[in-house]
Amino acid sequence: MLAAGCLLAGLGILAGAFGAHSLGGCLPADDLAIFDTAVRYHIVHALGLILLGLAAARWPEAAWRRPGLLMLCGVAVFSGTLYALALSGIGWLGAITPVGGAALIAAWFWAGWIALTHT
Repeated sequence: MLAAGCLLAGLGILAGAFGAHSLGGCLPADDLAIFDTAVRYHIVHALGLILLGLAAARWPEAAWRRPGLLMLCGVAVFSGTLYALALSGIGWLGAITPVGGAALIAAWFWAGWIALTHT
């Protein structure tokens, strides 16, 4: 999880740099805002995955891997659909985005439950 979080953070920085330096004149402001939201959630949850990896190293007996995988999938779906929506304009992708958001919320609650019951 620690390695995955670090890789995810690096990809988030690359996405943010791409958005800031390459998309400014290409996309309407609304699509840039969507892209920015994708980057923000991408990086926040990369840091969350890093924290879960550190927690797993500190408390290896707890089941940190499952919420970590859920968080990784949530980033892929939430940010991935927002990236695709912003870049392609395919509106129905926005209907899938909440599935990723629900996965992110569930991952945080699951990790909180583990912290309450195993630490």
